[in-house]
Amino acid sequence: MKVLVLRFSSIGDIVLTTPVVRCLKNQTGATVHFLCKEAFRSVVEANPYIDRVFTFQKNVSEVLPALKAEQYDVVIDLHRNLRSMQVKWNLGRTSYTFDKLNFEKWLLVNLKINRLPDTHIVDRYMAAVAPLGVQYDGLGLDFFIPEGTGWQNSAQAQHIPAGPYTAFVMGATHATKRLPEEKMVDICRRLDHPVVLLGGKSEADMGRRVALAAGAHVIDLCGQLSLYESASVVRDAARVLTHDTGLMHIAAAFRKPIVSVWGNTVPEFGMYPFYPTGADDNTSFEVNGLSCRPCSKIGFAKCPKGHFSCMNGISNEAVAARLNTLNAPKK
Repeated sequence: MKVLVLRFSSIGDIVLTTPVVRCLKNQTGATVHFLCKEAFRSVVEANPYIDRVFTFQKNVSEVLPALKAEQYDVVIDLHRNLRSMQVKWNLGRTSYTFDKLNFEKWLLVNLKINRLPDTHIVDRYMAAVAPLGVQYDGLGLDFFIPEGTGWQNSAQAQHIPAGPYTAFVMGATHATKRLPEEKMVDICRRLDHPVVLLGGKSEADMGRRVALAAGAHVIDLCGQLSLYESASVVRDAARVLTHDTGLMHIAAAFRKPIVSVWGNTVPEFGMYPFYPTGADDNTSFEVNGLSCRPCSKIGFAKCPKGHFSCMNGISNEAVAARLNTLNAPKK
């Protein structure tokens, strides 16, 4: 059997599909191919459960001739949008699609009516392959870092602390999913151990400001590392402080203790840190009871109401205390 799995973006969403490809490969022996955007190739190209990765830049039409030549038996659609429909229609093969729950999310965002099932998106992804006799194996998420591509081989290797540290994932695509800068500074000041700041190029200026204001124990590597290098910093951290973003799911794949901070999005969307069955090492911080939250299933450049209470109401002291507790030796 030859199977094509569709998930075009983004980092976290693709990491959340890894139980599907692992279980497909291990339980059916199928040849598993994966289609994503070229910008996210590195998320899956080292995955040993994927036999071939196809990518496109802007339009799936770029890769359709190559996909048709593969003569797939089954297409698993874990993206469910117009482009994934285009792929399925052109290939004309048996396909299975996950339930995106867009209407239920709309109800929660716009009317604050919660009709979302109490299930993680991984479970909904797995339901798409259930017709093939594939079941979740309980082993959590995967993320694979090719040999020689971790932080040890980076130009910034000398800045990584030798002892236990917190990896602080500062970035998020939308500002309403990030703590205000002054709160980041205050939390870092309260920590009694080294902190490594992680983010993309868009967080580079902010990272420099936070590190300068927070103290010498804070090391800024925002915009200076590749995805693999950042992932390896997360892998080797003692604990991870993170917003609702891709590296949060990579941290869960490495079974790290996570302190996750939630602003305009909510864990009820089903994309909180996902651990192996029987494990849960995540502590979520959020402001419950706000009439305006969630204001979006994705996010905004600024708070639509102007008060940003979903993040301003998070206790800096409580977040720092939890991280310092995770730093304490277990008795």
